[in-house]
Amino acid sequence: MKPLPRYVISKLLKSGATGFYWNIPSYYRKLGCTIPSQPLGDDYETACGQNGTGGRALALNELFDEWNESRLGRGAPAARSFHYGTVDWLFREYKSSKAYLEKVAERSRPDYERTMLLVANTLTKKDDRIGSRLVRSITPRAADKIYEKIIVGPKGKRLRQGEKAVALCRKAWRVVRRLYPNEFDSKLPNPWEGVTRERRVKKKKPAATREQVYAFAKGCIKLGCPEAAAAAVICFEWLQRPENVLAGYLRWTDYRSKEWPDAIRIEHHKTGELVWHPLEETIDGVTTKFYADAEAILTKLPRRGVPMILREVKVAGAVGDRKATYKLFSFSGFEKIVQRLRNEIGLPSTFTLDACRHGGMDELEKAELTDGQGRALSGHKTRQAYAGYAKQSLERALPATRKRHAHRLANTARTNLSE
Repeated sequence: MKPLPRYVISKLLKSGATGFYWNIPSYYRKLGCTIPSQPLGDDYETACGQNGTGGRALALNELFDEWNESRLGRGAPAARSFHYGTVDWLFREYKSSKAYLEKVAERSRPDYERTMLLVANTLTKKDDRIGSRLVRSITPRAADKIYEKIIVGPKGKRLRQGEKAVALCRKAWRVVRRLYPNEFDSKLPNPWEGVTRERRVKKKKPAATREQVYAFAKGCIKLGCPEAAAAAVICFEWLQRPENVLAGYLRWTDYRSKEWPDAIRIEHHKTGELVWHPLEETIDGVTTKFYADAEAILTKLPRRGVPMILREVKVAGAVGDRKATYKLFSFSGFEKIVQRLRNEIGLPSTFTLDACRHGGMDELEKAELTDGQGRALSGHKTRQAYAGYAKQSLERALPATRKRHAHRLANTARTNLSE
């Protein structure tokens, strides 16, 4: 049995080959380590190096050591192999920049980490890692070759991963080059600008229907999880992003406050927009409640603190009134709760909080709102961003067809009158 590097496990694959995986203990996950677990492939030397002392596992263990030393307040390890001026160094500098810390959401950072590792661990013809190469050695032609290597996967072409790699590298090169211009070749442009990517047929994001959202919400309440019910309804009706709902951006003070007793205030962290959604309107003494079903769900949600969505955590050994405390949900943990609940309720696997929000956006389109009206509710700043949620469906095409048909009939009538 060949020796395995630290945190590397092996598994027998269906093909009969042995697959290698880098997987840190859950103890460090609980401490906040976001370095994602990685499949290392089925080639021993590529995954583990010679005698288990190198390969892709070495780079991952060095990343982990850097995180752990930083957690313990000791700074970077002295034997760090991320030499100044290399691609590994560039990614590290990018992750410490304002462009990353202030613009990349916590929810997206694990995906960024995976993409950076994918690029850094790509092997050259000489079997050394791209991450160990100097930044100035990455030419536009080299970037094209890296892209070609990345999209070749064991189960076919990985075009989406290639797109992510190009976009991330283009941004990282731009940010770090501005901070350290001497480490880049001044005669070469950003090598990731203009990389020709293969066309990919983009899958349409699933959109939950109103019936599915409220079937889920009512089912969650019966199963004793009103937090999931409220989150789904908030995403669908008031179009707040799931990560904002779970991160405490929606507070009880935003709902029917003293200043706005007939509205709910929705904050969109990604765009910085604040949207006030009217909840009711009174005309001639008759009050119309716009979101009666949604507010009925919110009445089932316990008030545990300032944020609307909080989880109860039991306090071990507590006495008296302090038997529990309340904390925010983690996004990944809440996703698992939604998956479990939708299976029990009998909803399709495409039902997620993202699908709830997309379903709400789809309903705006079906209501034939103008771009300006739709963006007034969704908080999108540009028409292009808002248009990305429009679903090309028969229901959406039918009103347009009616208008076109009416226009043709009107033209025909005018022509007949003139004759």
